Amino acid sequence: MMITMRQPPDLLSPVPKADDMPAYSVRDLMQGSGQVQLILDGAAYTLRITRAGKLILTK
Repeated sequence: MMITMRQPPDLLSPVPKADDMPAYSVRDLMQGSGQVQLILDGAAYTLRITRAGKLILTK
């Protein structure tokens, strides 16, 4: 399986956030898709948006 790494999207702050914590638009991260794969220490996780607009993260 080939994993391609993309540059993170621009930091956005449409809502107040902690100054020491980056904020990302999930919609920009998804790039028009309903789900993305996140890699942490070689393990793949799937982040998806449900029909109700909630986020689900699964391994």
